[in-house]
Amino acid sequence: MKKKHEEMTDDLRPEYDAALIRGGVRGKYARRFPPGSSVVVLPPDVASAFPDSESVSEALRLLIRIARMKNPKSRRRTSSM
Repeated sequence: MKKKHEEMTDDLRPEYDAALIRGGVRGKYARRFPPGSSVVVLPPDVASAFPDSESVSEALRLLIRIARMKNPKSRRRTSSM
């Protein structure tokens, strides 16, 4: 049997302003990304090497091809390549 709603405790750190957190909109920027895409945050030093998301994808595709040449047993086909 489930317990009744337990009293919530405020565990927000003092350095965070609760007024800035309340009233947020969930998924506010979701429409900016095409369906099936994933958002990955790159560290600043890595991001500085790539001007846009397409260049990151191109570099990763090249790395995948190189890795498959080194290990032909791991050749998996993907629909995007």
